[in-house]
Amino acid sequence: MKALLAFAPLFRRRTPSLLLALLLSLITLLSGVALLGTSGWFITASALTTAGLAFNLFVPSAMVRGFSFIRILARYGERLVGHNATLKLLSDLRGWLFAALFPRLPLPDRSLRHGDLVSRLTADVDALDTAFLVAIGPLLGAMFIGAGMTVLMAFVLPAAALPYGLAMALAVLAVPTALVTVGRRAGQKSVAANADMRMGVLDGLSGLADLNLLGALGTTQHRFAETVDAAGYWRLHLAGLSTLGGMAVQLLAAVALVATLWAGLVALDAGQIEGPVMVGLLLAVLGSFEATAVIVRSVGKASGAMAAAERLQALTDIAPSVMETAAPRDLPQDGTIAFEGIGFSYDGGAPVLADASFVVFPGERIAIVGPSGGGKSTILKLLLRLFDPQAGQISIGGVALTELRLADIHAHMALLSQDSPVFIDTIRNNLLIGRWDASEDDLWSALQRAQLDTYVRALPKGLDTVIGEAGRTLSVGQVRRLCLARALVSNAPVLLLDEPTDALDRQTEEAFMQTLATGTDGRTVIMVTHASIPEGTVDRVLTLQNGELTVA
Repeated sequence: MKALLAFAPLFRRRTPSLLLALLLSLITLLSGVALLGTSGWFITASALTTAGLAFNLFVPSAMVRGFSFIRILARYGERLVGHNATLKLLSDLRGWLFAALFPRLPLPDRSLRHGDLVSRLTADVDALDTAFLVAIGPLLGAMFIGAGMTVLMAFVLPAAALPYGLAMALAVLAVPTALVTVGRRAGQKSVAANADMRMGVLDGLSGLADLNLLGALGTTQHRFAETVDAAGYWRLHLAGLSTLGGMAVQLLAAVALVATLWAGLVALDAGQIEGPVMVGLLLAVLGSFEATAVIVRSVGKASGAMAAAERLQALTDIAPSVMETAAPRDLPQDGTIAFEGIGFSYDGGAPVLADASFVVFPGERIAIVGPSGGGKSTILKLLLRLFDPQAGQISIGGVALTELRLADIHAHMALLSQDSPVFIDTIRNNLLIGRWDASEDDLWSALQRAQLDTYVRALPKGLDTVIGEAGRTLSVGQVRRLCLARALVSNAPVLLLDEPTDALDRQTEEAFMQTLATGTDGRTVIMVTHASIPEGTVDRVLTLQNGELTVA
């Protein structure tokens, strides 16, 4: 519950919509109770009146129709407003989560696998939609209805007020509380098992070729089947608890109904209440327990929502790899980048960089080459201040990176990595990731410098052409050029290129290198690569070996 309360500020943003949904839910429940009560009273009174004489049929029949229409319209409005508010709330949650994650990337917790992270960003956020739709809203509605009916009973049938109130309180508060307490562990296990299933699917798909090659596909399938069985078991466990809760609520409803019937018959015999009114109260009692059924059905989801909230909160509790400076300085006009005696290692392991020093002047293009695992990509991560070095200093224009705002550093540099993604969207929107307010002329200019404009102009929809998942409707070279164009759109004065020609054939690689030479003119370029560097592509080539940089 404490984890759910951490999201209270996000709920407050949607307070007007959520309150309106709650009001419409109350109107729905009230009209339902009134409809049953009025119908019971009307039918009984009509039956007891000889041939319907001396009984006004029009008013109660109009009331029945009126409550029916009110119930239908209020239910529709409650669903419309409630679901709209919930979807906006989920959007707020994802925005909050991404904003909390960015300062923590790359995540230092190596136990968080890719599939687990995807599960938390998708399924765990979706699980929180139950917090209002099937938990808070129905709970408040049932409490209001129960209190109102108890007050009504106290005036009309006092002997039934206390047993009804106790039965309703137990159904609204005690039963759900007991189910949540008992089902807490099952909810956690269910969420974890579902996350394991998603991880199994993602890991299996991404590593399918390797699994086939190593003959481990059967073992993986067996392990995944065990995960599915575990998820099914915990879902059945939660469903069993919900069934028990539903049975308990029905028993309490029966107790309230019998108590009302007994008190009503006694009052009827004493002439203190009329028969039609007693029947109307009985049906109203049944109708008032409608909201409690929704609460009980949501217990399994509520337990899962709490577990999901804890998993999301655990992500935000991870300490960032780097901390913002308390008194940041403005980015200097001089864009000279200097590495001075940099020493760095991951998690206290073997040194990756040892006394690495070099200077890159504004507008200069350099390439850093060296063996795989030698620390070339680490240089770019340190430049983006994803990590801080354990020794030495990195500076821009003589100002240490640790004295600058992270946002200014990231706006100053654009990264084109070997796995830069493209998304299932239009070419335009893929480019606008680089700079959301770029004009159409800016986009075409970037495509021209990346030598992709001719291809895009030939497409029927041009910039509005939708590309497939991971850019599968494009060739590998075109995907790389599109990513380069996106980096150029950013207007960042420094371009960081991490193995930009990885997985390209030799001819495409040489063409892409030439594109870099012409398309990045006027910008500072720092490229790390295994590829051979064509003459004239860069100004200098540095070799990184044993943690030190030397001129090639």
